[in-house]
Amino acid sequence: MRAIPLFLFAATISPLSLGAQAKVHEPHVLAIFAHPDDEVTVGPVLARSARDGSRVQIVYATSGDRGTAFSGLEAGDELARLREGEARCASAALGIEEPAFLRLGDATLGIRAHDTESPALRFLEGVRRLLAETKPDIVITWGPDGGYGHADHRMVSALVTQAVQELEEGRPRLLYPGIRNGTLPPIPELQMWATTDPVLLDVDQAYEAQDLSAAHAAVGCHVSQFDEATRAGLAPLFDQSIWQGAVHFREALKPPAGPGD
Repeated sequence: MRAIPLFLFAATISPLSLGAQAKVHEPHVLAIFAHPDDEVTVGPVLARSARDGSRVQIVYATSGDRGTAFSGLEAGDELARLREGEARCASAALGIEEPAFLRLGDATLGIRAHDTESPALRFLEGVRRLLAETKPDIVITWGPDGGYGHADHRMVSALVTQAVQELEEGRPRLLYPGIRNGTLPPIPELQMWATTDPVLLDVDQAYEAQDLSAAHAAVGCHVSQFDEATRAGLAPLFDQSIWQGAVHFREALKPPAGPGD
């Protein structure tokens, strides 16, 4: 399998004008997910890219207001505020920018998605606006499997892909994280996760111990979603089984081959 550099770690230089000081382009990575804690699947890469000089931000379609899990709260606004705080904690642990929240309502993206003013269409418009305003170099989002089939995850994947593929100029690279066939650890709760033929996962991004440590700290922020044992063990488990030193991605929208390619 090819190992393709994921991020533009070396800053590119473009002259502003004759005689003016050169301007350094700061690579921008935008990760778009459905819920706070979705970022744990790519945590080391977010930490690594920020450490190497990229702007990195996570955008959440929903604030997870129905994910009661270990929170002790009922579904609703209080839970949403708690999970937004956990997401801010996770971004700080990863060393990236403050996250953004579209607050569209947990488990709503697939409801009559074609209707005017549906959460899905509002999300699509929000993504279009974000792409126009921030002009990211790379967008990371769920693949079509949604990780383990969650409807919000699948809708985020489809709608982000739609927004990116519409662009005729300045289209960012669109990357789906994937789990290589045969690397899921033998834990019953993880067996529902989708895996991918490694041949399709053509973008590998290695990380270092400090990036894994940051990802581990970020998982620890999600107290409402994971019990203590999971918070302590998830990042090391993924490191030893799924990642094995690199997070794996599929490039979603490859440019057409040129003459002679």
